[in-house]
Amino acid sequence: MSAQIVADYRALGAQLATLRRGKSVALANGCFDVLHVGHVRLLREAAGAADLLVVALNTDESVRGNKGKGRPHVPLVERMEVIAALAGVAFVTSFPEPTADALIEALKPEVHVKGTDWTADAVPERAAVEAYGGRILIAGDEKTHSSTGLIDKLSQDRTPPHRD
Repeated sequence: MSAQIVADYRALGAQLATLRRGKSVALANGCFDVLHVGHVRLLREAAGAADLLVVALNTDESVRGNKGKGRPHVPLVERMEVIAALAGVAFVTSFPEPTADALIEALKPEVHVKGTDWTADAVPERAAVEAYGGRILIAGDEKTHSSTGLIDKLSQDRTPPHRD
């Protein structure tokens, strides 16, 4: 079963308003460029934190602003499709802003999920989440996986094959 992709988070906010009666929503957001096991573990835990899991992806322009030229390696449309195929994900959306504050204000998730590279006090959207009574969940495994690290490793492994 695939999640529903709603590219505009404002449209998703309106849709969730009618769907969520009695259901809780968890939100995880990020680039998710070059998916790895750390992403999967984060999203698995996030899915268990609420009835519906929404995953919001940074737009390509937003990723470039955060990660630099040459990123993302996987375009938004494809990243959304990959995330939508993961078990436990109910909705996939995107956001162009540099932070997730407007996204959070539109969706008002009961649980805002961030990876273990954050602490609850350091989450940039903390004030937006707490303003309506939501909570922050730090989830996933210890930060030993990263897309940037994987990309760097793949770049280093591009040595030509040895020929005798």
